[in-house]
This record gives sequence, C-alpha cells and structure tokens, in this order.
Amino acid sequence: MNVSADSYAARLDRDGWCVMQSALDSAVLRQVELDLEPRFAATPLCQGAFYGERTRRFGSLLSRSPGIEQLVMHSQVLAVAERMLLPWCERIALNLTQAIEIHPGALPQLPHRDQDMWQGPKGTLEYLVNVMWPLTIFTRENGGTRLWTGSNLDQDVPVLPEEDAVVPSLWPGDALVFLGSTLHGGGGNVSARPRRGIVISYCLSWLKPFELQWLVYPPQVARHFAPELAALIGYAQHRPNLGNVEGQCPSILLGDNVPDFLPAIDALRPDQAEGAELYVRSQLGELG
Repeated sequence: MNVSADSYAARLDRDGWCVMQSALDSAVLRQVELDLEPRFAATPLCQGAFYGERTRRFGSLLSRSPGIEQLVMHSQVLAVAERMLLPWCERIALNLTQAIEIHPGALPQLPHRDQDMWQGPKGTLEYLVNVMWPLTIFTRENGGTRLWTGSNLDQDVPVLPEEDAVVPSLWPGDALVFLGSTLHGGGGNVSARPRRGIVISYCLSWLKPFELQWLVYPPQVARHFAPELAALIGYAQHRPNLGNVEGQCPSILLGDNVPDFLPAIDALRPDQAEGAELYVRSQLGELG
C-alpha cells in the first residue's frame, strides 16, 4: 500500500505515532546488523536507571555501517519529518543515530518524552521526530517499544497507566515513527533473546542535538558524505547566520583547502536581507 507522507503526518498529529510497514528492504537491515555485530558484542551494558542496566547502546552509526545512510536519508521518512518540524525551523537536522539491544531480564524503561531534553515551551511546537528501525522482530514480550496513543495532545500529563500502552509488532524493514512529544519507553524483555533496534531522530536544526554530530563526524569524516547528508548532520547554516564558521557556512570545512582568512558573508532569510538592504539604503540617502 502506497501511503503518502501527508497521511503519515496526519496520523502523527492525531496519535503521536505511526508505522511505515515494509519501508525498506529487510536485507538492508540484515547487513546493518552484521556490520554492527562486533560493536554489539564489545559494548558494555549501560549504567543508570534510565538507559537500563540490561541494555546496550552505542551511536556514531554512520561511521559503523554504510547501510545506515539509507535509514537516515530515507526519502519518505525525511518528508514526514519535514512536515512535522518545518513550521518551526528552516531546515531539520540529524539529532541521533543509536543502536539499542535490550537483553532478557531488562525492566520496562521509564515512560518519557524525548523533547524534555530541551527546556523550551511545550505544547506549541514539535522539537523532534523519532524513527525506530527494528533489527529483530519487536513484540511485547521481547521489549518492543511502548507508546501511549494521543499522549502528544496532552503533554502536561507526565505518566499514564501502563495498561494503556500500545506495543506495535514490527519486523525488520518496518519503521516506527513517533514524535518527541509522545510518551514512550522501551519494554521489558521477558523472552529468551535480546531485542535489537536502531533509532534515528531528527530535530529542529537550531537546537543542540542529543548526539553532537560535529564531534561524532568531524570534517575529515563528513567530507566523504554526500552534500545532503553532510548538511543534515550540521554542515549547513540555519538562517540568520546560525551555526557559522568565521561567518561562513560550515560546509567550507569539507573542502580540500580551507583558507586561513575568510570574509563573513550574510546568510539571511529573504525578508531579513530585504530589510537590511533597505536600512543601508536609507543610511546612504538613497530612499526618498
């Protein structure tokens, strides 16, 4: 079934989450899991009540498997994320790539809203869109993601009854999309095998991301990315002039030869550029 980005966005507005079934060839996810297998094996279990002490997590996934780019740059996912976030920003940014392995015996994670990492006003804008890509089948028994339908509509309620949580059954290739305003949490794993998944999230690009993309993918790494991917991870300005390097777009750092001295160059929205130009002209006496 071909579902439009507008339809998915409408479901997100209404329910706070939706599932894109068979969004990607499951073979891509199988190869990604193979690429990440050594990292899953070597990464220590998390510490702390929130991350979960029967859970493994690691990031920097664009450097760990070529297939991650297909997840991050999935055209329909990006279209949905932009529909949800562009009302409050000029461009969206990559917030996080993280692999998660929930082991048998893991307890359910504390229900939370990911937007609460930022202390801005809530209920008037969306801060981020999450996408969970399962590497193994997700079920209630093995720790599939719990979601509270409609919790995005009343964000003043910090906790909802556990019996109200929905756990979508997911297969590798499906994409679970949910808002940063949606109450959710990883499930407890009462099965005999670990549950593996990858979460990719996108945020307003004027926010500080959860995972510091510029440190995770410094210029010597990012210069090998496609320009669109490099821009998504932060090598692009958000007008007016936000996120610049010496007054220029940070993409200049991805070139082979970066000049020692650079002129600062305006990066303004059209209305701001017009206002600034009119002001200069008025100072020069060019306006009657």
